[in-house]
Amino acid sequence: MTGRGIVFAPGRGARPGAWLPPPEEATPEELERCPFCVGREDRTPPETLRIGDPWRVRVVPNLYPAFDRQEVVVHSPDHVRCFADLGDTQIASLAEAWQHRIDAAAADGFGYVHALINEGRLAGSSLPHSHSQLVVLDRVPPPVAAEDRSALDELLRHDDLRVLERNGAVAVIHYAGASPYESLVLGGTLADLLGALRDLVGRVRKAEGPFAWNAWLHATDPQHLHFVPRLTALAGVELGAGLYVNVVPPERAAEALRG
Repeated sequence: MTGRGIVFAPGRGARPGAWLPPPEEATPEELERCPFCVGREDRTPPETLRIGDPWRVRVVPNLYPAFDRQEVVVHSPDHVRCFADLGDTQIASLAEAWQHRIDAAAADGFGYVHALINEGRLAGSSLPHSHSQLVVLDRVPPPVAAEDRSALDELLRHDDLRVLERNGAVAVIHYAGASPYESLVLGGTLADLLGALRDLVGRVRKAEGPFAWNAWLHATDPQHLHFVPRLTALAGVELGAGLYVNVVPPERAAEALRG
């Protein structure tokens, strides 16, 4: 699917410093200053979309964009820090917001929207209030265009790596994951995918405690989500040689999350 080299080395998981620290706990200052909480709508740029009245999900332009058109999707009016703590109504509203903005970008002539979630500072998030980002691009990114669709079918044939199913969506541990518990979520509607991702995050949190993670949507046929926990650090062998050391073999990861 990716052409990357993977080395499974479970023994390295026992070495000092093998695991990254968990996200910091919320502080009173964080709660007082969060611009995404309800009642502080004036602290963000004017919204481009609001789901619900009162709102359940808001979409606003990114205040510090790296691209010409980049939006932030606020997942809840309450100060929810972990995606796993969102309820079904919030997940459905999030899916509605993503789809609405993806359709709007297509209507404006853009070629692709890269929808992503960064949770935790180690995953690149600057604010702990649960949110996602929509990066609007002129064309489909090369990694998305180059993805081998047959590899998705191959992954689904690994019944031993399936960890959960939800309304037609299935979460599967990647048989060649570059990091512990790396997974794909496939099948069903966008709301089904996001709901399964929510449940998957919760299971990893139960197994390993609070953690940082990234996920992104490949809006292809079939659409699917990539999920990458940030439990271990990339070092010189990964960055320089393209060989990724994973300390949790896929079968062991699947067993831990099914329990």
